[in-house]
Amino acid sequence: MFYLQESENDLSIDNDPYSFSEAINGDNSDKWLDSMKDELKSMAHNDARDHVELLEGYKRVGSKWDFKTKRDFQGNIERYKSRLVAKAFT
Repeated sequence: MFYLQESENDLSIDNDPYSFSEAINGDNSDKWLDSMKDELKSMAHNDARDHVELLEGYKRVGSKWDFKTKRDFQGNIERYKSRLVAKAFT
């Protein structure tokens, strides 16, 4: 098993939400909700998901939201980025 570490070069000054509930209950909830809607629209436009019947004996793969504030080289906020990702198996 491996763990991802934040890069030493990441000068992030943001306290990005860790969970969906943090995103929708935080100060920038409207911006995070808009970015989640954009992600879902993008997934639909690109046919990035399929709904299939789950076969007996198989487990469903969970998902979670990943949030990141994107900044330009001067540190100004460019956008709020949300990504729906599959949870890893443990």
